[in-house]
Amino acid sequence: MIQLPPLNTLELVSRLRRQATEHKGNAGKALLIGGAPGMAGALLLAANACLHLGAGWTILEMLDPASAHANAEQAELMIHLASKDAGQLIANTQPDLIAIGPGLGSSELAKDYLRACLLYPRIPLVIDADALNLIAQDKNLLELLQARNRTFHNSSVITPHPGEAARILQLSTQAIQADRIHAINELIKLTNSIVVLKGHHTLVGSSNHPPLVCQQGNPGMGTGGMGDVLTGAIAAIAAQGIEHHLDLWEATGIAVQLHASAADSLVARHIGPIGLTPTEVILEMRNLLNRLI
Repeated sequence: MIQLPPLNTLELVSRLRRQATEHKGNAGKALLIGGAPGMAGALLLAANACLHLGAGWTILEMLDPASAHANAEQAELMIHLASKDAGQLIANTQPDLIAIGPGLGSSELAKDYLRACLLYPRIPLVIDADALNLIAQDKNLLELLQARNRTFHNSSVITPHPGEAARILQLSTQAIQADRIHAINELIKLTNSIVVLKGHHTLVGSSNHPPLVCQQGNPGMGTGGMGDVLTGAIAAIAAQGIEHHLDLWEATGIAVQLHASAADSLVARHIGPIGLTPTEVILEMRNLLNRLI
């Protein structure tokens, strides 16, 4: 089996150190989109990761009307009910970064938001979960992603697990797992994106960077919501990186390694692996981030 170089990005965390004169504008405005009926928790997990890892603003467009209200447990989150005019709403928000997918669902409104995100120029875009499934199902959405990355090189990151990767590449999950290096290279070639192929020893690569392997992580991460936390972590670090000299590739690598390292830290303290929760990982990521800075 081919041995890949290890992901080694945590040394870059020091660039996120806050100066005395900084304010929330220096930490970026992240817009997170998803949370269809019955799936609001996915968006809230991503948002809590984004908030706890330092984004200046964390704004949610929630597709579920029943969940689009102030959250007393996390009042810092700005939660809006998703509007039917997706493009205008994004333009009015003027985000520095968009993450879309956690709990997004497959409704026409979900497709409208994804299309609007793909057409919104230049800024970093994180695509996960249901947004990836929509791209796999709709050739026009895939073409928009390809065009976006041709025009604004490496401006998007996709974060598929093996099942989502299989749908995008029209392969079986078994085929993805049998040759993960080939799979990530095919995803990079197809989408022109930075790609995070999740799973045991997550792979990260792009058209400018041969794949690297994250050597951290443990089986306790195999639970619903861990991927949503990673999406929020990438969003937070990339949003801060705009002012702190980190590009989307570097921010993605930091988030992947920080996520896995935090889970390992908890297990080393006998918190899990069985029963390890995404919320525990969020708080440990914050602790680790601040120790590294």
